[in-house]
Amino acid sequence: MIDDLALEQAVGQHHALGTSITLQIFGTQDQDVINKSFDLIDHYEDLLTVNRDQSEVMSVNHAAGKHPVQVSSGTYSLIKLAVKESRANFGFNALIGPVVKLWAIGFKGAHVPTDAQIKEKMRLIDPFNVELDDNNQSVFLTKEGMELDLGGIAKGWIADRIRDFWHAYGVNAGIINLGGNILLVGDSPKRVSGQWSVGVQDPKEKRGKNITSVMVPKCSAVTSGTYERYLVVDGHKYHHLIDPRTGYPVETDLAGVTTFTKDSVEAEIECKRLFFAGHPIKGWHDDPDRVGAIFVYNDEHVEYDNFNN
Repeated sequence: MIDDLALEQAVGQHHALGTSITLQIFGTQDQDVINKSFDLIDHYEDLLTVNRDQSEVMSVNHAAGKHPVQVSSGTYSLIKLAVKESRANFGFNALIGPVVKLWAIGFKGAHVPTDAQIKEKMRLIDPFNVELDDNNQSVFLTKEGMELDLGGIAKGWIADRIRDFWHAYGVNAGIINLGGNILLVGDSPKRVSGQWSVGVQDPKEKRGKNITSVMVPKCSAVTSGTYERYLVVDGHKYHHLIDPRTGYPVETDLAGVTTFTKDSVEAEIECKRLFFAGHPIKGWHDDPDRVGAIFVYNDEHVEYDNFNN
């Protein structure tokens, strides 16, 4: 029997983090928690954004090559995680900004830069040139011109904070959708199994058209793909996912990869790991927090890692 709570819903929509956000809570029609969640999202955007001149992260960037900057504990923990994962050198790099801006793919002025220009900017993206001071919660970018950008993992981290907030308010089931970054909270009240149905975008179709779908327990689903922002020059297609090891868009047969993990920030990180690998990694899903992954290739064939499809 389907839980009657599935019929009671509070839903809200909001624009923040450069995207459309939808929050859905089952078991109530009270909008109070939804509205407070939007306030919390706005608060974190104020701290973490690099799309405005002022934020805690921009304060760190403005001080690059000059002095350390003390930040709040949440911002510091996210920066510390981003730097740690960047140093692992699997493809994710929170310092990649200067190279990404050089290409400007998806923005006005997008072009293919010269090798010399790329090499010059590559000197500014070494994550080992970030000094972290745990005692003072301070961050120092040691070279002038360096930039920290948490956009690659911030949405996942914020989704996890919203889930924490919902738990504090006794929310048992809901969906946090930060522009396609999905976090499923609790068991689905729509199915006796408690499982959720999640669709995976077809890279050749408009947003919302799925190439496949899977049933999953409560988890986060995040996708990295080459199909939404790209530049075509002389018949060659350059997508926006720049490899920090080369300074060029990563060469891959993948159109996109979707990861399903317990926490959303982990889904963000693991999505990049698998995308830059270009194929399933042996033993990847041995970690119990990793539910599985779906790889969609340019020729439209689909590979399932840890799913019985």
